[in-house]
Amino acid sequence: MKLLRYGNTGAERPAVLDAKGQMRDLSGVVQDFDAAALSAAGLAKLAAVDTSSLPLVQGQHRIGPCVPRPLNFICIGLNYADHAAESNMPVPKEPVVFLKSLGAFCGPNDDVRIPRGSRKTDWEVELGVVIGSRAAYVPEHEAMNHVAGYCVINDVSEREYQLERGGTWDKGKGCDTFGPVGPWLVTRDEIPDPQNLAMWLDVDGQAMQRGNTRTMVFDVRKLVSYVSHFITLHPGDLISTGTPPGVGSGKKPEPIFLRAGQTMRLGIEGLGDQQQRTVTA
Repeated sequence: MKLLRYGNTGAERPAVLDAKGQMRDLSGVVQDFDAAALSAAGLAKLAAVDTSSLPLVQGQHRIGPCVPRPLNFICIGLNYADHAAESNMPVPKEPVVFLKSLGAFCGPNDDVRIPRGSRKTDWEVELGVVIGSRAAYVPEHEAMNHVAGYCVINDVSEREYQLERGGTWDKGKGCDTFGPVGPWLVTRDEIPDPQNLAMWLDVDGQAMQRGNTRTMVFDVRKLVSYVSHFITLHPGDLISTGTPPGVGSGKKPEPIFLRAGQTMRLGIEGLGDQQQRTVTA
């Protein structure tokens, strides 16, 4: 299934794409994609619904994040060896884990606000993992049982704030609108191998990132298990699993960074695409 949410910020309604790619309203079946809906039983219930019997969503609507605001928005750094190389950083021996502010959480096509005074706002297309059931101290062989599905995430980053202003990465990763999520939550049964998905990102029509999840240092199974030993994961939580090469800070001979008035388009095979306009905060 391809599950999504539509409507104004804070008032999104659940929906599903039918076989023709049309949005069908699910609010008569579930109130939202909460813990019950994202559980194995909840997803099975949704899969059994005859989508042709659901109301068509008429007109144009904002597409919201594909899950409600999570308890934890977790990111993995330097999880592609070639991206680590372009960043002049060593390939990590263990996953690099950081938290993205929930103020960054937004819809897949919402404007991205470049912070006041920013000089180095950058892009990162990433595979997002949506947690379906509570996970704590999960062994690797059980990790996938806790995954509801996958989505696209843009881990927007301000490199000066992240790397040059002292402290941890958080201040460069958690600015408002720095975490577009969606458009869809694609359930795990539709993505049998999350480690073989093409990824891409363009800025103003120019190709910037081209990659594939098969070059991850730590795969989805490892990441879900690993993170669960430090942070208890809850239904609807997100793990953004790292980015392939092609970020602006790694461009040669000179880095390229975002400015107001540009358009980012990005996507992952089978998971849909996003488009954001950059504006001044």
